[in-house]
Amino acid sequence: MKAFITGVLVGVMVGAGVYWFLTVDERKPAAQRAEERADAQTEKARQLAGESAEHAAKALSARMEALELRTEDIRKELAAKGRVVRRRAKDLGEAATSAALDARATAEIKAKLAAAPDLSALRISVSTTAGKVTLEGTVSSHELVGRAMALALETDGVRDVESRLRVESAARR
Repeated sequence: MKAFITGVLVGVMVGAGVYWFLTVDERKPAAQRAEERADAQTEKARQLAGESAEHAAKALSARMEALELRTEDIRKELAAKGRVVRRRAKDLGEAATSAALDARATAEIKAKLAAAPDLSALRISVSTTAGKVTLEGTVSSHELVGRAMALALETDGVRDVESRLRVESAARR
């Protein structure tokens, strides 16, 4: 009986040792697999973010095209008139907006300019009166005039946008 109990105890100890040995070895690959899955998910998130940014850029380009805010149109208008004016078609019949809506529109446009990586909210001033937005300041290209106007036209409460933005080369700034 003593031999049987000794055999069972030795068997349990050997079994526990084997179990411990096998589970320690399994943990390493599981951790590695989890890390690989996390890396794959991170890469997928980066790809989706890139696709999202691409989609947003294409959508903005399409809106700029629809609003006739092409670089060449802006360049010609600035040369001929010294300003660029665009009107939102759906808002033509609306009554004048209140001062509170004008202030909200101004703040929203400034926030959009601050969020745009290629536009400087510090170099562009925004004022809104009765739904008419005036942009003044400097940008580095005619394309950026169009982008700033497109951002302003997409804002609730805005009926017209007049750009008095000047195009300055980087050397003049």
